[in-house]
Amino acid sequence: MPANQYETADQASPGDPMTIFERYLTVWVLLCIVAGITAGQLAPSLFQAIGRLEIAKVNLPVGLLIWVMIIPMLVKVDFSALHEVKNHVRGIGVTLFVNWLVKPFSMALLGWLFVRNLFAPMLPTSQLDSYIAGLILLAAAPCTAMVFVWSRLSKGDPLFTLSQVALNDIIMVFAFAPMVAFLLGISAISIPWGTLTTSVLLYIVIPVLIAQIWRKTLLAKGSAAFDATMTKIGPWSISALLITLTLLFAFQGEAIIKQPLVIALLAIPILIQVFFNSALAYWLNKVVGEKHNIAGPSALIGASNFFELAVAAAISLFGFESGAALATVVGVLIEVPVMLLVVKVVNASQSWYET
Repeated sequence: MPANQYETADQASPGDPMTIFERYLTVWVLLCIVAGITAGQLAPSLFQAIGRLEIAKVNLPVGLLIWVMIIPMLVKVDFSALHEVKNHVRGIGVTLFVNWLVKPFSMALLGWLFVRNLFAPMLPTSQLDSYIAGLILLAAAPCTAMVFVWSRLSKGDPLFTLSQVALNDIIMVFAFAPMVAFLLGISAISIPWGTLTTSVLLYIVIPVLIAQIWRKTLLAKGSAAFDATMTKIGPWSISALLITLTLLFAFQGEAIIKQPLVIALLAIPILIQVFFNSALAYWLNKVVGEKHNIAGPSALIGASNFFELAVAAAISLFGFESGAALATVVGVLIEVPVMLLVVKVVNASQSWYET
């Protein structure tokens, strides 16, 4: 069974495809906040020892957890679907425009407006630049995995979603580091290019290669072997994410206890950019005459973030205790409920869209 046939059948199946981990991700993140802060206060020396397990500024436990997070997701990506790009030129063009020319820059602007200006008196001065950096990292990486869920829930064209995700993954390999470096530069935030390049290599290039080799090996054994393996490794990504978040909050606990409003304040620019970018992509698809089953996933891909990569890059670049790491985690906290809201709006507005 060809890879793209598997994904097409998977995408088109009826019903709600979200697992209990995915559906209640916000709840699990909140539990991780409580567990992490509590553990960090009770055993600070343990987490300090974990934080020191580094090679070339890469934390080994986190690096392993990030791979467990990302690789099962990337196994789903079918790069042979890239030939479908030619059949969805307008929708692909809209999504690329929003993903790479609007979202990162709008987030940098929102970070400057809210973090450096409006909310600055309520945030720790030493972390302002780091918060902005985290927001930029979050916006510079288009979502790779959860968009398959959003696409299915919005009755999106599965081949469009596959081709768009595959194309975004290829672009991310080459554009993520320069985009982040440029936006941090114009935000007057210095960043070590070597560490950024290492993050791209470790958390994009190598996982993509491993995942695609694994994918081909599984598909060579037949679709049943592929399905069985995907079912087995399905919980790995969310479980590794939750463990990573627990570690991160163990390091962030002191700062959060002192200033509990930080998470709420950081959520505001993230919420604004999600609603703005999804609405922009949805409207632009209507303007260029795309079908609704293209506009839906286009809007959702345009708005959602590859938060696993953002968390990994933030920890590598700025450390566990940084504002950047915390900012990316806020993106994880609100991702599912906000994107489910966008799905509902897309579905409810279909008659308006097709008028």
